[in-house]
Amino acid sequence: MRMRQLGRTGIEVSAYCLGTMMFGPNGNPDHDACTRIVHRALDGGINFIDTADVYGYSETEQILGRALKSRREDVVLATKFNGPMGEGSHHSGSSRRWIMKAVEGSLRRLNTDYIDLYQIHHPDPHTDIEETLSALTDLVRSGKVRAIGSSNLPASEIVEAHWVSERRSLHRLRTEQPTYSILNRAIEREILPVARRFGMGVLVWSPLAMGLLTGRYRKNDAPSSNARMHWVPGHLTDPRKLDAVEQLIPLAEQAGLPLTHLAMAFATAHPDVTSAIIGPRTPDQLDDLLAGAATVLDDAVLDRIDEIVPPGTDIGPLDVCYQPPSLTVTGLRRRPSSERAAA
Repeated sequence: MRMRQLGRTGIEVSAYCLGTMMFGPNGNPDHDACTRIVHRALDGGINFIDTADVYGYSETEQILGRALKSRREDVVLATKFNGPMGEGSHHSGSSRRWIMKAVEGSLRRLNTDYIDLYQIHHPDPHTDIEETLSALTDLVRSGKVRAIGSSNLPASEIVEAHWVSERRSLHRLRTEQPTYSILNRAIEREILPVARRFGMGVLVWSPLAMGLLTGRYRKNDAPSSNARMHWVPGHLTDPRKLDAVEQLIPLAEQAGLPLTHLAMAFATAHPDVTSAIIGPRTPDQLDDLLAGAATVLDDAVLDRIDEIVPPGTDIGPLDVCYQPPSLTVTGLRRRPSSERAAA
């Protein structure tokens, strides 16, 4: 397993990061099986694990807390806050009030007294970034958190966060966690250059495009009702994505690779990507991914991928990705009808 520096934190992490969203009720409900996956990943050279308080309604963090009981010092452990952990606005978000409560819950469930990387799971348009960074800075100074990062932040908000950190002498975001795969390359335009500029590590999620880059879903085959992402409308049946997959499958065959290995090698080939998050639900899935960890794509293969999906483009953005209020709130992109009429 290749090892890389996590931005300028001084922390060394594996090029594959074990994602745990599939641990618990949303994937594999067998806690012992999940523990075996964790140990097999560590034995396979992975030292980086990512989770979130909302995964499995906090059950995932509990699974990890038990699995890592005797191996905590072997792991760079990352978790996230911001998602809803109860009813009402006081159980989510990025306010100081919630952060201080959320971190204690994660520490307890993870059975640890520190978190290596504590990340803002999604942007919070209702909270000033200075409020969030101030609370996170206090956690770093207290020793409960080693480094702080973000996930799904637009480039402009990353820049704003670094500006606020400099002006207010607050700890800086050290990492960003965006989605990135052959089918979703938009972060190459701004996110990755911004991360490079500020010396941030980048851990990318869904390098297999939520299952599309496994080769299991083909253009003329209807996905089964138990498909992993059947609950994301249209994801597994998007003709544009499936057209690209149909071109990538023979490319992988010509390179003598499974499609999964091609996809993972692509994600980790970018010089600004530190680690790619894998999300195995079973030991067999983990073994398949670990088998391709040393894969390196030559320029001819990467050039062909660029022809199929041009750099910096998305083939239909993932529906689960963060959408800013400027796109989701009608009133922020349309003048009131009375004002339009008067104009």
